[in-house]
Amino acid sequence: MTNRDPKIEKIETLLDKLGNTAVESFHYVALFIIGCMVIWSAGHTVYEILTIKQYASIDDILLLFIYLELGAMVGIYFKTNHMPVRFLIYIAITALTRLLISDIQHDHKADMDLVIITGSILIMAIAILVVRYASWNYPSVIRDKHADKPLAEGKTPSPQDDELA
Repeated sequence: MTNRDPKIEKIETLLDKLGNTAVESFHYVALFIIGCMVIWSAGHTVYEILTIKQYASIDDILLLFIYLELGAMVGIYFKTNHMPVRFLIYIAITALTRLLISDIQHDHKADMDLVIITGSILIMAIAILVVRYASWNYPSVIRDKHADKPLAEGKTPSPQDDELA
């Protein structure tokens, strides 16, 4: 075993902390910008509905649901640092539903595109069931509900928490 110079170890530790801080700062700034863009886009859509169209079509309402899901996903990611995969699937289902309704409204006829879109929605709904089942039965962090040391409020469980318990 070689002895390392304590000065080099201090510099490495400092650079490691600086790097982690820089990455985390970029992460939060980028996430904040994405959240602002979602709010801006939703606001612009509402403004168009109220001023230009003066009514909301089903396409507009579903678009607002997409913005809602994006905003919720950003909020959850801010709070927990975990990307909720289910929300991405919800957004995809809403987008496909919007496409399906738009296609039906404009073409007024049944064709293979409708079957493909409907099948895609069904597959994504099954995917949500699989993800929910897997996360319920095989959680990434095993935590006893009656543990001696409950998690601090607002804290997301991590694998280290199990080692400490």
